[in-house]
Amino acid sequence: MFRSIVRVRPFLHATRLFLISIAIFPSGAVQGESIRLFVDLTEAPRNIYHAKLTLPAKPGPMTLVYPKWIPGNHRPSGPIANLTGLRMEAGRLTLPWQRDPVDMYAFHVEVPAGLREIVVSFDDLTNAGSAGASGASASSNLLDLNWNQVVLYPQGMSSDGVEVIPSVRLPAGWKFGSALGMNRKSDGVVEFNPVSLTELVDSPLIAGSHYRQIQLTSAGENPLHLMDLVGDSDPDLEMTQQDLESYKKLVAETGLLFGARHYRQYHFLYTFSDQVGHHGLEHHESSDNSVAERTLNDPSLHLLEAGLLPHEFVHSWNGKYRRPAGLATRNYQEPMIGDLLWVYEGLTEYLGDVLTARSGLWSPEQYREALAETAAMLDHRVGRTWRPLEDTARSVQILRMAGPEWESWRRSLDYYPEGELIWLEVDTIIRQQTHGQRSLDDFSRRFHGGQSGPPQVVPYTFDDIVHTLNDVTPYNWAALLRERVTSTSAHAPLGGIERGGWRLIYNDKPNAFVQSREKLSDIVDLTYSLGLLVGKNGEFVDVIPGSPAYLAGAGPGMKLVAVNGRGWSKQGVREALRASQNSQQSLELLVEDAQFFRTFAIPYHGGEQNPHLERVAGQDDLLGKILESRAGPSAAKP
Repeated sequence: MFRSIVRVRPFLHATRLFLISIAIFPSGAVQGESIRLFVDLTEAPRNIYHAKLTLPAKPGPMTLVYPKWIPGNHRPSGPIANLTGLRMEAGRLTLPWQRDPVDMYAFHVEVPAGLREIVVSFDDLTNAGSAGASGASASSNLLDLNWNQVVLYPQGMSSDGVEVIPSVRLPAGWKFGSALGMNRKSDGVVEFNPVSLTELVDSPLIAGSHYRQIQLTSAGENPLHLMDLVGDSDPDLEMTQQDLESYKKLVAETGLLFGARHYRQYHFLYTFSDQVGHHGLEHHESSDNSVAERTLNDPSLHLLEAGLLPHEFVHSWNGKYRRPAGLATRNYQEPMIGDLLWVYEGLTEYLGDVLTARSGLWSPEQYREALAETAAMLDHRVGRTWRPLEDTARSVQILRMAGPEWESWRRSLDYYPEGELIWLEVDTIIRQQTHGQRSLDDFSRRFHGGQSGPPQVVPYTFDDIVHTLNDVTPYNWAALLRERVTSTSAHAPLGGIERGGWRLIYNDKPNAFVQSREKLSDIVDLTYSLGLLVGKNGEFVDVIPGSPAYLAGAGPGMKLVAVNGRGWSKQGVREALRASQNSQQSLELLVEDAQFFRTFAIPYHGGEQNPHLERVAGQDDLLGKILESRAGPSAAKP
């Protein structure tokens, strides 16, 4: 059986391995034969994919399952509701099937005597809810295919142990990008090389009528790094020379950081569209990234999205190669355990942002503005007083789908941004303990490096992290990390910023990231003054418990009608805030609350408040040293 992604599992899971061994030959499945998968994508512009699978089978009962727990989503996000028109056939017979009454992702069928395969066909509706994104998967000019959307496989089998021969038919004239190796192309059908189901799901495909490919490594350099771009128009795919050099430098910086590459080639799949769902999803040999149309040429979009590709690229090492044992499941039906997402996502957030600066996609000042916003947001997360960080990771299944209302009190996927602060603190401690001789770069090289080669999965535990950190420099890492992730506290862990020679401050100068987000989302962020996030039409999107607005009685869902007797406008509320500094009068907010009107008097006189980092005189600028390029002015070879 062809296996391209090897799973190296710890010996401590002896019981689990025994349970796996008794499910190796599930009823109805045939070992050693391939599933043939054909996906007709010609109707992608109206968001419908047609899938046809030919599965080896043997007579008797057979259960087929639709992928449920999707890697990178960390939750049961397989879009089962989008599967429609399901038919099962064998020879000329139509086979009756039945969905399992408990597991909505499982389908039971009886294979007739004398038959060795069945044909399963269904449509996947991709207008909303595809795994990895909340929006549509396609527009009139492009598509994004996640293979988990279009496959069924025998229940109980390891995804490594299922071989698939995939093929697709694209709309006429469309070109594609994918890490999958192409076998042949004829009559508009692209057939790929046989792969394990693991590698198939790990290798998305994008395609479009407007397509461009950019090579980021020199001819003959190994491994090859490519950027495949699709968009709703050709101008959206135009990249500045500065950005091109930065992405080339990103490749070089990762080589110097990790010291090894665990892929045969790497594809940055990059989609530019206002019509499809925006997302970033990591894979071993590619990343699936979707952003707004003007991202490469709009300064605000460029600023906010600059860290997307570095983040997903880092995941090839941290998340795909080294993976928490609880997330290294043997197939897509086995539940994932997310306790260590503050490493999987939090460390990736830290390294991704650092690499964004090292590669030149952000300036050091822009990095500090982003870090200041992260620190301030987390320092105003009042939910941290009852919910420890680890619980945000365990609760990913419910928190990812929650809305923005009361987010500060409920908390959100804080293992991303707070994980970044934790790993910044770890980095600065290492630098101080070793007098600048070592850093988190040394940890990354030891933990994520190893031998270059094809993809494999090496699971880890909390103890593995602590052991490697102690190998870099002795410290009570276990106590520090447990304190950070399992305790509750009123304030965010800002030790890394402070050890780095900076401090978090607030003033009336706009924060670059807050300002860009306000412009693009048509919101007013008054989080750090009144404690309000105000939406497009004056709606209170969120209210921070304990803030001036909260104490006055405001809550999410209410609508701001007027400020100090004047009709609501973004400019008006800012003018009122500025005027409050020289007035003893309370701010008066006229609010509509479910068709009733109320007036809130808020005794606030602090003006506008925005977060920034300020240099601490006399302290070593470790933050500046962290951001220093390792590759130099040009993109050195990894």
